[in-house]
Amino acid sequence: MDVLKHPNPALRQPADPVDPESDTDLATLVKRMAQAMYDAPGIGLAATQLGIQKRVVVFDLEEGLQALCNPVITVASDETAVDDEGCLSLPGISVPIARSVRVVCEAQTIDGEPLSIQAQDLLARLLQHEIDHLDGKLIIDRASPEERREAIRRYNDILEGRAQPDEAS
Repeated sequence: MDVLKHPNPALRQPADPVDPESDTDLATLVKRMAQAMYDAPGIGLAATQLGIQKRVVVFDLEEGLQALCNPVITVASDETAVDDEGCLSLPGISVPIARSVRVVCEAQTIDGEPLSIQAQDLLARLLQHEIDHLDGKLIIDRASPEERREAIRRYNDILEGRAQPDEAS
């Protein structure tokens, strides 16, 4: 499966909750998502990035594949950090984004078991990024107006062959 690229309108659609106990396609979906993420290559992927409007994300921070259903950030630290973020749906660019450095994410496994993740640093950033996708948001929506304009200009230049992709993305 190919990862959808901006400006595909499906990326702007909020995802629907899933019922892991009755959705018999979840295991297959997670496998397809993982394959697309690894092929890209990336460290995280939301189902919406494949045009599937289900609240499912996968990620792998070199600790093995993780899949979450219906993830939601329930606690976010006031302390934030700005770091460059790339996105498989905006390939070739990175944008400085402020995110909470610590979060608590409540979710379910694909078997329907409740799960609570206390995350910090890169995992906290990744969870916020992927949940943004499930809500129809992209990294350019979190950027300042000036950074957003510059990011879209760079992205269009890359698509049209007038620029090389950022090294950080």
